[in-house]
Amino acid sequence: MRALVRDVSPSFANALCAVPPDQPIDLELARHQHNEYNLTLLEAGLSVTFVAATDAPDCCFIEDTAVIASNVALITRPGAQERRDEVLATARALEGALQIVRMDAPATLDGGDVMRVGKTMFVGRSARTNQAGIDRLAEVFAPLGYRVVPVVMPAGVLHLKSVCAPLGDDRITLADGSIPRETFGDVQVLRVPVEETYAANCLAIGERAICAKGYPRTRDALAAAGFEPVELDTSEFRKADGALTCLSILL
Repeated sequence: MRALVRDVSPSFANALCAVPPDQPIDLELARHQHNEYNLTLLEAGLSVTFVAATDAPDCCFIEDTAVIASNVALITRPGAQERRDEVLATARALEGALQIVRMDAPATLDGGDVMRVGKTMFVGRSARTNQAGIDRLAEVFAPLGYRVVPVVMPAGVLHLKSVCAPLGDDRITLADGSIPRETFGDVQVLRVPVEETYAANCLAIGERAICAKGYPRTRDALAAAGFEPVELDTSEFRKADGALTCLSILL
């Protein structure tokens, strides 16, 4: 398995956020945290491909620019107009390795709204992902055997994977009080307490689960589920409404 990551932009301090943080983004600390993230991916056995940053403030959140399954990469059209040029570098990085397909207006879709569990893709209809984007996702992946399941997003939740994340083997995390449990059918759910909702976004790689530092109940739940938790400080990315899965695309 390999990961595609993108460096932190020099203008990351101007990244989009729903609520301006009390303390501005510390660019050097963000770069340090990003380096720690990349080292953790390497230590987990992944081959990491680095994409150079541009002046686009949010470009490190590369997950939003593509959805990949069965050797096909759907290059998205992000919901925030300011981010739409970010997809160009992702497409270039994937050309030759995967079949590239694209998404056109009026469709919008952020990769952070798509959670793949086995042959099912749960996709949040959010402020960043519209019905046309969901329809394009299904058009591309349903013929490859994937079931696309739209999910109504709660108010104030940016992306589907802001409140849940795949753990492999038909398991997911899910923050209490966010999306109804029955939405996910027979999928096994590891519950995350509402006060640790941010920690629901974790990145499972084999037996390791990379999780946000400072959320002990979620860390302990992951350990009890058989994972080796690896805690990382993501303070600067959280200020830009970002989390762990946002920073990579796994191939």
